[in-house]
Amino acid sequence: MKRIAEALERMAPAPLAAPDFDSADAFVWHVDPDRLAPVPQVNRIDLSLLVGVERTRDTLFANTLQFAQGLPANNALLWGSRGMGKSSIVKAIHAEVVKQGHGLKIVELQREDLPSVSRLMNLLRGSQHRFLLFCDDLSFSHDDEHYKSLKAVLDGGIEGRPDNVVFYATSNRRHLMPRDMIENERSSAINPSEAVEEKVSLSDRFGLWLGFHPCSQDEYLEMIRGYCTAYGVKVDEDTLRAEAIEWQATRGARSGRVAWQYFTDLAGRKGVRI
Repeated sequence: MKRIAEALERMAPAPLAAPDFDSADAFVWHVDPDRLAPVPQVNRIDLSLLVGVERTRDTLFANTLQFAQGLPANNALLWGSRGMGKSSIVKAIHAEVVKQGHGLKIVELQREDLPSVSRLMNLLRGSQHRFLLFCDDLSFSHDDEHYKSLKAVLDGGIEGRPDNVVFYATSNRRHLMPRDMIENERSSAINPSEAVEEKVSLSDRFGLWLGFHPCSQDEYLEMIRGYCTAYGVKVDEDTLRAEAIEWQATRGARSGRVAWQYFTDLAGRKGVRI
């Protein structure tokens, strides 16, 4: 009997107890078994280095600060162009709110673990802390049922979203699914509008929709200048401009991510650690 019990324990281990939330400001949710792993050092950049998204930054910061102060706040969906700082701005705003003395915790949830989100919510519900639940790169394919796990948590169900939890997600798609999938639903369903509404209604559960759009060349160069100033990389303006424009031309794109990649190359050539 003892061997059978041990085998069952290995096959379906019991969920671990809630961690000491005072030990860190950031956690990652894992399953099998359910547990929250503290993150001692979060991969993020300073909020002041995010250029070209000032209006979005201010809106999201105000919403996050309201929540951290115990006031009502909306779930937020950050959507739009890749590489324009959607996930970076969430982590940077969390750091700024914590710096102001508010005990806000950030918990990262992987899209593949969405079916376990109700268990995570129950774990956070019993805490005195306030939590920013963050899911990066959230999107769904035509046969993906994970979105149903999230719908009730965001805006429905008997229990609803805990008062001490707010949900932020990033996606390249405003409706969290490809446009061709939406068109296929309309063309093949018996009742096209109902087939589409069932899936796009998930994005309606986010009170804030914040769009990220491609940056201009001036904003792209300003991002790089900001990185150079922040990390003490010295380069003359003409060289920076010529190299940065050539770099984005070879990449076929211009974004905050491309700006950081050029700056990483530049800092390496200058012998500066970042």
